[in-house]
Amino acid sequence: MISADCHAGADLLDYRPYLESRHHAAFDAWAAAYVNPYADLQAPEAERNWDSPRRLAELEQDGIVAEVVFPNTVPPFFPSASLMAGQPGPEEFAQRWAGLQAHNRWMADFCAQAPGRRAGTFQILLGDVDAAVAEVRRCHTAGLTGGVVLPGVPPGAPVPELYSRVYDPLWAVCAELGVPVNHHGGSASPELGPEPAARAVFMVETTWFSHRALWHLLFGGAFKRHPGLRLVLTEQGSGWIPGVLDMLDYYHRRLVGAATRAATAPPDTDRPQTAESKFGAGLAESMGDSPHEVWDRNCFVGASFMRAHEVPLRHRIGLDKIMWGSDFPHDEGTWPHSTEALRTAYAGLPRAEVAAMVGSNAARVYGFDLPALDALAAKVGPLVSEVAQPLDAPPPGATSPAFAVGSSVRVW
Repeated sequence: MISADCHAGADLLDYRPYLESRHHAAFDAWAAAYVNPYADLQAPEAERNWDSPRRLAELEQDGIVAEVVFPNTVPPFFPSASLMAGQPGPEEFAQRWAGLQAHNRWMADFCAQAPGRRAGTFQILLGDVDAAVAEVRRCHTAGLTGGVVLPGVPPGAPVPELYSRVYDPLWAVCAELGVPVNHHGGSASPELGPEPAARAVFMVETTWFSHRALWHLLFGGAFKRHPGLRLVLTEQGSGWIPGVLDMLDYYHRRLVGAATRAATAPPDTDRPQTAESKFGAGLAESMGDSPHEVWDRNCFVGASFMRAHEVPLRHRIGLDKIMWGSDFPHDEGTWPHSTEALRTAYAGLPRAEVAAMVGSNAARVYGFDLPALDALAAKVGPLVSEVAQPLDAPPPGATSPAFAVGSSVRVW
């Protein structure tokens, strides 16, 4: 089992050595005033974010031998864990950029404590594309194989939308180096305020705002200009993908197909038109293949705790696209019941299909060496016969949505 969605980060004060000394005084002031709002970042549970031996032991207890590690603790100079694409003033931007680089340096050291078992992701900001490109190169050289965490660009953000060609140097370096571009759920929503209704609206809308990266890059032509670019959509569900791809293909046909036919039709013939064709000028040249074709070639899904109602869609999503994740150490994650979560979703499926979704797909995307993990997997991983046994009832105390009974919700 390889979890394609786990989270980690340094204890707050442990980021200090990873900052340049010129930032230490400002860091001390920021750290003294920072109030942690997150229960899972408070002791003693918080230690599983940075205590490498404890983390390895708990993951092995859960049957997991390797992980893709996303950020969790708050990097220096940020007001919250949100890494939206907001653009503060020059001084604050420089501090936040230094804070993200400190986190990236820490992440490289953390992954080095468990060679071959952690694919660490790294963070950037979009307000300085040249600096982001340089950080991609630096982090790739430092051994962070999990790829870049693409910040969300909510409506009204002071940076260009993700379809803008201003980001082409970023896509180019990721394609050149084989660096996955990860877009994690929860980072692309606009600020809604603290009211109870706002929190409910956030829960309903947050995955949709995260999905937007897919059609922005598709219609923006990023995959045509950079065929080696790989996009991973993580912790956003997976059941929405077939329907959204069908919708995007519909608009591709209506916008691109009709506009192309109209442009190439002889002058003395009736030009086929659609109601949308007037919006499709230039898309054929910039976008290229259909959304389904791009998905099949360039995209993957970090389907954290894939739920039973999503499993029948696996062939439409693509068996080679799905990467299961436990979301460790979050409260909504499947630890310490990951085997039971697999039974809930995958019992009765062919062994090869389960093996792909819980291990080999992630190994291919993030560069894990499966033969090197075999001995440990044989010792701690669940048996095929265990996963094949349907689960009668959720484990006592399990809070993960993986165990939601009778759910037919398709998250869009």
